Amino acid sequence: MYKISELIKGELCFFPELGYGFYPVPPDRPYDENYFEKYQKLAATDMGREITQSRMDLVNRHYSGELCDVGIGCGQFVESMGCYGYDVNSAGIEWLKKRNKYRDIYRAPVGALSFWDVLEHIDEPEKAVAMAKEWVFVSIPFFEGAEHITRSRHFRKDEHIHYWTHEGFIRWFSLNGFKCEEFNDTESELGREGIRTYAFRRVRDANQIATS
Repeated sequence: MYKISELIKGELCFFPELGYGFYPVPPDRPYDENYFEKYQKLAATDMGREITQSRMDLVNRHYSGELCDVGIGCGQFVESMGCYGYDVNSAGIEWLKKRNKYRDIYRAPVGALSFWDVLEHIDEPEKAVAMAKEWVFVSIPFFEGAEHITRSRHFRKDEHIHYWTHEGFIRWFSLNGFKCEEFNDTESELGREGIRTYAFRRVRDANQIATS
């Protein structure tokens, strides 16, 4: 007989009042050279270029200053935007260091951070967004609830840890000191399924949140 407390350690848990779901992704994750090359192929398409341009447009509408892209994919956004990047994939780190674009976001705060299809992969996303002094820009799958998650192509048990509803995502950022200034479905309109893009402005200092 399995205890419920043991069973849920390997299953999706969803909290309706928070608009948030959690899946315990194992520590061995597919971030390697093949992963980097997969994103190179995706980026080298008309849709890939249009998505990168839409992300640049979002940032430029709200912010001008130091920016670091977290989880660079194949580096297309970093290269196009001329910003810094941070990654945990050795292939991405090597790509960034060759171009003198690598920046460890956990060493010191950055003016703005972008997380394009990345925040759902990070074990402790609150620690990552805490390193943004002014803005955070995000693209992420959004869900209606637990059933929607389990039937979605974005339910990836080897990669995606976090699952939010639209309302839950805005609430989570608010608790972390940010106000949503814009959201749009441009990437979905360009052909991606269920992706929403956000611009969040810091309204409370990270140190105040940590001590509140």
